[in-house]
Amino acid sequence: MSAKASEPVATVIESPRSQKEKDSIQVVEFVLGNENFAIDLFDVKEVVEYTTITKLPNVPAYVRGIIDLRGEITMIIDLKHRMNITEESTKSLEASRIIVLDDQIAKSKLGILVDDVTSVSTFDAPQVDYTSSVNQEDSAIIGIIKRKVKVKDKEKNELIIWIGLKRLLADIDASV
Repeated sequence: MSAKASEPVATVIESPRSQKEKDSIQVVEFVLGNENFAIDLFDVKEVVEYTTITKLPNVPAYVRGIIDLRGEITMIIDLKHRMNITEESTKSLEASRIIVLDDQIAKSKLGILVDDVTSVSTFDAPQVDYTSSVNQEDSAIIGIIKRKVKVKDKEKNELIIWIGLKRLLADIDASV
């Protein structure tokens, strides 16, 4: 009898849960100007209320400054300025939020200033359109998320721009 005949045969069966996780994305939704954006949930450490930002000299214009976040100096990037979004928010600056990024995203403690954080959401893969995103290599747009919403008893599609922070912020570590 050969050794191969007695070896067990292994088969991998994916559980429905692990398959579902592959077919969905989790994002943090936020507003810049009048548009809805999203970033990967796992790129976010926490969301904090606006606090006074200390300006730094000789930094790129999109670097808003620094804050002291529980004893740690955190650099704040004005995401609206970084992405050349010119629409003004209807809310005051004090109503804006700072999304503190996970340490894996940047070499230093980093937060992004946004007009408002609206929710944490899970979307199924068919809701994401990758083909309509900008096809430039330097684009930070991963895809467009389509969500159906009801407005006055009518259903309409709401579009959310899903951005990749690693590509968007790649030059920041080098410039600061």
